Amino acid sequence: MPEKYIKMLKAMLAGSLTSLEIFFLTLLFAVPLALFVAFGRMSKNRLLSGITNGFLLLIRGTPLMLQLLMVYFGPLLFVKWLSSYGIQISIKWDRFVAAIIALSINYSAYFAEIYRGGIESIPRGQYEAAKVLGYTQTQTFFRIILPQVVKRIVPAMGNEVITLVKDTALVSVIGVEELLMVANKRQSAMFSFVPLLIAGVFYFVMNWGVSVCFSRLEKKLSYYS
Repeated sequence: MPEKYIKMLKAMLAGSLTSLEIFFLTLLFAVPLALFVAFGRMSKNRLLSGITNGFLLLIRGTPLMLQLLMVYFGPLLFVKWLSSYGIQISIKWDRFVAAIIALSINYSAYFAEIYRGGIESIPRGQYEAAKVLGYTQTQTFFRIILPQVVKRIVPAMGNEVITLVKDTALVSVIGVEELLMVANKRQSAMFSFVPLLIAGVFYFVMNWGVSVCFSRLEKKLSYYS
């Protein structure tokens, strides 16, 4: 194999590792955050539910690319604005960290609505039965409701997670060198479409892995059917 292709593959593998790192860190933060957002959305407190609804409308109603730009450039512009009033603040804002924050906030909004749909699909009779049996609200949710919710939301969560794999490519807009950005650079340098084809294969393999994991998870949870 020519040396230029070996260098290309090494660079793209490094880009793939960055994409995977973004993917897993986003899930790590977005999945638990979404549960709190879902509780806020379902809260009987009008102020809390109103704020949460506003957050969901804002996040789901604006492009992810715009959110990435706002999270990365927003703090820098704010510091610049403060400096015009004589307030000097030093800030180092990492592109990678900004990407994780933006993706985590974005996906927590979508996951929260999936959680809410799953929780509200559970019949009220199950809550009442658990209360009669002496379960607390916390025990009822984690021992009875949550396992059924997980089973019901697996297909929808699988779709969103697959979308996340592809959305990692958007972080290139703030200069994070993930897989697609590396592929674009190699394409320009080599005057060849091959790097983009290889990037497509890499994304396909990653999404295939996600699909297999969710299929196995769905089968393991089939005893709730």
